Amino acid sequence: MENNLQNYIDVFCECFDVNKEEAKNLKYQDIDSWDSVGHMGLVAALEDMFHIEFEADDIIDLSSFAKGIEILEKYNIKMS
Repeated sequence: MENNLQNYIDVFCECFDVNKEEAKNLKYQDIDSWDSVGHMGLVAALEDMFHIEFEADDIIDLSSFAKGIEILEKYNIKMS
């Protein structure tokens, strides 16, 4: 079984060119690459990784690494 949490971390690392520890503490606009364009890239990468389509409210609410975990769990993506 694939590790969803590791996949989630990997998406953040790839999208924003950060390491694992940096990814876990990220919040929207903490770094230059997480701007509106970077945000949509992250959303697209997460949708591809987990085979889901976010609702508009969830795209807006995705404001941090931690919040993203909450949102994914809403879509029955277990983060363990």
